[in-house]
Amino acid sequence: MSDVALAAHLAQTAGKLLLTVRGSGVFSRKALGKAGDQIANQFLVHALREMRPDDGLLSEEMQCDGSRMAQSRVWIVDPLDGTREYSEGRPDWAVHVALAIDGAACVGAVALPELGLTLDSQTSLRPVASGGALRMLVSRTRPAPQAVAVAEAMGAELVAMGSAGAKAMAVVRGEAEIYLHTGGQYEWDNCAPAAVAQAAGLHVSRADGSPLSYNNADPYLPDLLICRPELAETVLRHYNSLAA
Repeated sequence: MSDVALAAHLAQTAGKLLLTVRGSGVFSRKALGKAGDQIANQFLVHALREMRPDDGLLSEEMQCDGSRMAQSRVWIVDPLDGTREYSEGRPDWAVHVALAIDGAACVGAVALPELGLTLDSQTSLRPVASGGALRMLVSRTRPAPQAVAVAEAMGAELVAMGSAGAKAMAVVRGEAEIYLHTGGQYEWDNCAPAAVAQAAGLHVSRADGSPLSYNNADPYLPDLLICRPELAETVLRHYNSLAA
């Protein structure tokens, strides 16, 4: 099985597991998120160690022992991106499975289980411009002030959504034009979305335009810009003017 086929299969299967767990009726809402995180993580970790035993692994829900730092190929996974949305019964959560090679997001899959959809880095989808007002995706609970300011400067409508993967895939699917995040993320939050968005021909970078880099000793990767390529220069100009 190719790397991209494996990523898509594992993300989709983990998503089905999460739907089953939530549909079981066993867990309170408070306990559901933790149970979902742990069950999806166990599946992904065991599956990747079985299928790609020579590769490194970084997961949000697993203590990192540092061994990945010596490896060129490292799988980076978020077993449940949008735990709050998942536990609240909302649709805007995702499963991320990505492969970084020499620090670059080369392979990725993002499952959107509530939509029965998994997008990967071989997806041939190309977003089509809406022709209407620009739409910028932001966190539904803590929209970053910088993103709000850039949206105001560009006359863009703010669209609140949960998971980083759900927001990124909304741009890939043509449901919005810009996803600008400056409120703090980690490598597992954006590696798979970045790989899928790049494959779809979108602009993908840090919020200041610098490249994204993965498999770092410190996985904190606080900001992200995914947008239609023709908008990138304008978004970056407005953002960098705020940061100056």
